[in-house]
This record gives sequence, structure tokens and C-alpha cells, in this order.
Amino acid sequence: MKKGIYILILFLMAGFIASAQQIPAKDQSEAIVLVGGTLHVGNGTVIENAAIGFNNGLITFAVDVSTIKLDPTTARIIDIKGKHVYPGLISPISVLGLNEIDAVRATRDYRDVGQYNPELRSIIAYSTDSRVTPTVRSNGILIAQITPQGGVISGTSSIVELDGWNWEDAVVKMEYGVHLNWPGMFSRSGWWAEPGSISLRKDYISKIRMIEAFFTQAKAYSTSKVKEKNLKFEAMRGLFDETSKLFVHANYSRQITSAVEFGKKFGVKIVIVGGRDSWMLTDMLKENDIPVILTNVHSLPSRSDDDIDLPFKTPKLLHDAGILYCLSYKRSWQQRSLMFVAGTTAAYGLTKEQALMSITSNTAKILGIEKIVGTVEDGKDATIIVSSGDVLDMRTSNIEMAFIRGKEIDLDNKQKALYRKFKTKYEDQGIYKN
Repeated sequence: MKKGIYILILFLMAGFIASAQQIPAKDQSEAIVLVGGTLHVGNGTVIENAAIGFNNGLITFAVDVSTIKLDPTTARIIDIKGKHVYPGLISPISVLGLNEIDAVRATRDYRDVGQYNPELRSIIAYSTDSRVTPTVRSNGILIAQITPQGGVISGTSSIVELDGWNWEDAVVKMEYGVHLNWPGMFSRSGWWAEPGSISLRKDYISKIRMIEAFFTQAKAYSTSKVKEKNLKFEAMRGLFDETSKLFVHANYSRQITSAVEFGKKFGVKIVIVGGRDSWMLTDMLKENDIPVILTNVHSLPSRSDDDIDLPFKTPKLLHDAGILYCLSYKRSWQQRSLMFVAGTTAAYGLTKEQALMSITSNTAKILGIEKIVGTVEDGKDATIIVSSGDVLDMRTSNIEMAFIRGKEIDLDNKQKALYRKFKTKYEDQGIYKN
């Protein structure tokens, strides 16, 4: 009986995997030129009547169409008049490909046991067959930072493009970033409807000392010749030779202040992740050149006396202070709404182009990939999207084409298939009319 159940489970899993996988796009085989659309470069520049050419996966020109002469014999010309062209959107701090179903533990592969795990490589757990990825990709997100969670040091993140047969095909930048969850100074009792008292954590100082002791050992290891490798400390080497960054997950002002001082003490480049109170510390962040990845824009403020719209206004406050920042959603399937989070910030002080930068060029700079993606410019990867409407507006955004390094990718997904299926059913019954 048990054997039969196991066989049934294996068949169900096989069916799940088979239905989830989409065939990766083939390499670009001919030059392509998109003509007549409005180009949003990603650096604040807009070209109303643009021509964007790319060949062999790279952008060859992005100019006003009136400045060039097009030859239809040398390139495939696609008329996109009335549409909008954007850089492929980038999602930082994501568990995309590491988490399939929140309620099923066996499909969650973004954390491990233990507290200090810098040697854990999220990239090797990344699944290109996830059903979630196509739903995210069809909304314009083409690149993601695959990030572990949990513990004190969660592990290392890598950056992938959302296409490929396996993680080796998908990887853009390997193991760029160690993730440290900064301890909280205070604990809260109760819950959001009935909040209780706030008290100082008695073990806060001891936790900080343990982190400092671990980094002290790791730094000493990085500068010494050792006969036997320590995998934990090997994973930290990039922090001390500045080939990698320390992503410190911290929200409150004292956490952020402590994290910045910690980075200075050990000589490592840090990025603040979360950053609820970053608007209070703009002078310090500017002085120390600390970028911020905001993860809480679509949320309530953390304090009862804060403005109710403070999370929506925080990006504008950081922008005005000259802080390099970008936007993120931490979960997996929620990533598909990242562009609408950016749209919210445009309603609270930023221009549309400034809001776009927070999910394209700014993100690329923070992740160290600005030389290849983030803007639509000559010589960069042809990782771009074409929408029939404003990509930041949920009412008009409709991604019609997407290219990753010049490869035109499939924008279909399970949700679209279900829509087509049941649309037909109810049309036949005379209930649904398009």
C-alpha cells in the first residue's frame, strides 16, 4: 500500500515539474530593430520616437528614429508605434526559484539550519523550472538577486536572468553578497490589533559581540596562509578584498547606525536592506556612501505617530538626499507587483522616470551589474521589455514582448493558460463577454 502511494506521489511530482517548465529561448539569430515606440532609457531620459537595434545579444543603438536610416534587408524591423520600451526590470532580495508554495515546507529552499552559514550558496538551489518565474517574467521582471534567508548570516546571493535550462545558464553574477540579519534591540509583545509592551532585549549586546568575533576570525583568515580551508571563512573572503558586499538586513535607526559603524570597523562595503528608518539617517548614509534596498514601501508605518503614508514617501526622501536606493519585495510570487510599488512612489513625489530607476538602473548599480544591464544603451545586453501601456500603472501595463540578451522569451504562464481555459467555458455559456 505504501509503495503504491509513493509511486503516485512521484507521478504527481513529475507531472508538476513537466507542466511548470517552459522551453528556454534560443540565442538571437538575426539583427532586430524596434521602431516607433517611446523609449524609457532607465536613467531619466525619454526618447519619444525611438529606434532600438540589437544584434548578438547586445544593443547596437538606441536613438531617435529620425537620426538614422533603416535597411530592412539587414535587420528584422518591428513596428511598435504607440508602445513603450523599458530596460528589463530587476528584482533584488528575492527567493524566486527557491520557494514554490509557501504552505509546503518541501518546496521552500531558501534557508537552512544553523545561525552562521555564509558558505550556503543560494544559486545551487535555484530552480529554473519554477511555476512562479513565468508569472513574474510576464510582468517585465527579467533579472533577480536570489537571496537566502534565516539565521544570523544567511549565506550568499547570486544574480540570475529569468531564462535558462539550469542555474549555470541563468547566472549573471555569482555569489555577490553575504547576508547578515542585524539583531533587533527591542522585542514587542501582543499583535497588530492588540499591541503589547516594548522591552529591551537582554541578549542584544552578546549577539553583537558574537557577530564581531566571527568577523574578526574571518578577516584574520582572509589575510593569512592556511593549510586547511574553512568553508565559512572562505565564503567571507570577498567582503575583505571588496569583490563582494555585505547586505545588512536592518530596519530601525539604531540597527542601521550600528551596522554602518560595524562596516567601517571591519572595512567592508555594506548595503542596508529593509531601511524603514533610513529617511532619518540620510546625512550618515550619504557621508558613508551606503545604498539602501527598501522592502517595506507597501506597508503601514512602524510607529503610531508616523505619517500614514511615510513608507510611500521614503523613496522621495532618499532621492532628495542623494542616497542610492532601489525597491524590492522579499517574497517569491509577490515580485510580479514590483513595478506597481515603483508606481506608488511616483504618486508620492517622484517622477515616473525616477521611479523607474528604482527598479532598473539604481538596482543594477547596487548589485554591481550596471555595465551590462539597467539602462537601454549601446553596448549593454539587449535585456528589454515592450509594453502597450505604462509599466508602472497596473491599469495599463501589458508586457507584449521581452528580450533577454536579445533572445525573445515566452511570456505565457500557468495563470494565462487558466484564464484562456475558463474564459472559453463561460463564453460558451453566454456568461462572459470580452
